[in-house]
Amino acid sequence: MSEDRCSPNKRSGSKWFEALLDSHDDIRSRGEIFRDVGRRCNMTVIRKVLDKLFGRSKKNCFYAVGFKWMLNQGVLDNHEEIVDYFNRRGVSLVLLFRRNHLRRLVSLKANNHDGIAKDVNGTHRAHVFSKEEAEILGKYKPKLYIKGLIPTLEHMERLATDTLNNFRSTRHMLVYYEDLVRNQTKMNEVLEFLKVPQRKLISGHVKIHTRPLAQQVGNWRDVVKAIMRTKYRGLITVND
Repeated sequence: MSEDRCSPNKRSGSKWFEALLDSHDDIRSRGEIFRDVGRRCNMTVIRKVLDKLFGRSKKNCFYAVGFKWMLNQGVLDNHEEIVDYFNRRGVSLVLLFRRNHLRRLVSLKANNHDGIAKDVNGTHRAHVFSKEEAEILGKYKPKLYIKGLIPTLEHMERLATDTLNNFRSTRHMLVYYEDLVRNQTKMNEVLEFLKVPQRKLISGHVKIHTRPLAQQVGNWRDVVKAIMRTKYRGLITVND
């Protein structure tokens, strides 16, 4: 049995990715085990939670037992000690990001909106399992804050870079959501990294934002004007 985890950031497709992995007979995810701890995480709390998880996992007959850890749940603040812990324990790390930070921003804004609007039968749905529900949520076109757009994209980019640098000495694999969606065989590389047999993986999650970005942003012309002359111009032309 190996000890594995994935460390995504919010609206990166992590729930869908986790569901795919959890559909494998030899993989079990314990979910977002630091959800209730959140930003208050320190290494004492982290070590206690991980020791309990891995101690319990050794009693289970799975090739890989892992969990999901959001980057704002103490990961970056305690990265040096976490790296030492992972290396000592032999933990394998899957880092999940999105290539297109603009699409992630749209997803964040739309999700925040639904947290208030609750468009699906009066219930907030961060994730959906039917095309009908996806179509309802996909109708909302958030307007992006233009003045803060470039700084926000820079922050997202810096977060990904810093995370990779912080965990470069661990046994890790970098995975992009867009690559998984475009190429179903990409998951085979993940399974190989986790040292589990190849299997067909399934997830009941339905993608919400499927249309081109131009059809999903309320102030698209302003967004194009703000981004076109920057290094992020590729984000508005890529077809993902």
